[in-house]
Amino acid sequence: MSDSSKKDVKLVDVKKQPSQELVKATPSVYALPNLATTGGLFAGFYAIMQAGAGNYEAACIAIYIAMIMDILDGRLARMLNLSSDFGAQYDSMADMMSFGIAPALVIHQWSLHSLGKIGALVTFVYIAFAALRLARFNSSNSSEDKRYFMGLASPAAAGLVISAMYVAVDYNVSPLSIAPYMAVLVFVAGILMFSNVRYRSFKDFSYRDRIPVIGMTIVVLIFAAVYFDPPVAFLLVGGSYFLSGLVEYVWHNRTKLARSNFESSSEVDAKSSQSPEEKK
Repeated sequence: MSDSSKKDVKLVDVKKQPSQELVKATPSVYALPNLATTGGLFAGFYAIMQAGAGNYEAACIAIYIAMIMDILDGRLARMLNLSSDFGAQYDSMADMMSFGIAPALVIHQWSLHSLGKIGALVTFVYIAFAALRLARFNSSNSSEDKRYFMGLASPAAAGLVISAMYVAVDYNVSPLSIAPYMAVLVFVAGILMFSNVRYRSFKDFSYRDRIPVIGMTIVVLIFAAVYFDPPVAFLLVGGSYFLSGLVEYVWHNRTKLARSNFESSSEVDAKSSQSPEEKK
């Protein structure tokens, strides 16, 4: 076989490589998830800068952009099969900034500073529990149920507290008058991040899956609410997700307790129905 024919064969072999290998061979594709993570990190930084300048509406919107970037980087990593330990650790560091430090400092700058040491303590508690939640997530067993998060995810916690702030800013509510309520909300959101309350992760959901008509109706209503009043719509969505985990937790424990009581009473009835000879 001549040298030219050998070259032709090699060219054909390259063309027959799987598309996934060709994607992996492109250096720019490796950067896609990390670029999205960097975008989310910058959005958190930008939120702090805007809060310092007194532009609180822009600060809230920046946190929402960070949430979008957080969803996007995970989707890109899974779709392109580009997940890595470096990407996972970088994503956690960015989450700590965008959903731990940034929302806490933004709300403290806007309202909680009026509570003095109590406001500072609540701000620290939120940041500390965000760090603990991310540390637990990174060290969790890979065999755990991926359909659920253990504790409120930091993006969801940030979205909840920022949405409450966004509504107050949009409706010109005095930060001083709402400070005690914001402190309670921020404190509870922080505690729930490191709690044992389970929340749906929706990682098992695929855009190829079929959804019931009621599900599509809810999606349409959410879009309509966002168009009509974005701050209130975001707060309703965040509040609904926040309450869903608590309701499921209470219901699960109540059902578990009722089942345990029923089994205990059944055992007592069975023993009491035994004859004296059977008891011997």
